[in-house]
Amino acid sequence: MTCGVLYRRSSAFNWAPTRNNYEMRKGFTRKPQGDEPATRGKNYITPSGLQRLKDEHRFLLTRERPAVVEVVAWAAGNGDRSENADYQYGKRRLRQIDGRIRFLTNRIEAAEVVDPEASRAGQAKTRVFFGATVRYANAAGAERVVSIVGVDEVDLNRNHISWVSPLGRALMKSAVGDSVVLEAPGGTDYLTVLEVCYKCISVEPFREPPGSEASAKALPRRR
Repeated sequence: MTCGVLYRRSSAFNWAPTRNNYEMRKGFTRKPQGDEPATRGKNYITPSGLQRLKDEHRFLLTRERPAVVEVVAWAAGNGDRSENADYQYGKRRLRQIDGRIRFLTNRIEAAEVVDPEASRAGQAKTRVFFGATVRYANAAGAERVVSIVGVDEVDLNRNHISWVSPLGRALMKSAVGDSVVLEAPGGTDYLTVLEVCYKCISVEPFREPPGSEASAKALPRRR
């Protein structure tokens, strides 16, 4: 079954502009928005999605934060802190990083892992639940394929949609041959479920962003 492109992916979590003038790449996880559950609610997620959260958390805690702390310490010795751009930048970055670490910690602690490849029986195998990959057709006959994942794993370039999105909710618990109604901001659509399967869902892994302070740590600083 071949997955076609359904939407363009919205950007993920972005850092504010910094001394290194970069933003988080879209592979970074993002905060839930709109109708997505709050941090304290259940966080259904695939094993690879949880691993991505853990990898980002580890990078920020063990590499990026210590590197920024070093910048702040270096900048603190370079004169008036109120006029010191490196010092002000470093303090802002630390606040951003600490906020992101807290967010990731809460998401990891609330994680309820669901493996799409786990053995299933009965309706759990034939109906759409979290982790399903679904092929459906709209009223015009156009077919689409989506995989239903957690809010921290949404990747519309890969057709990974949230289980609490309008489309995810419309498809939930349906089976092959069922017709469902999609109530979306763009209007109402009628969908027919053509295929339901459970297989590996490839989540983009965490990658260290280019221009991070950790990667720039070895560069000499001007005095």
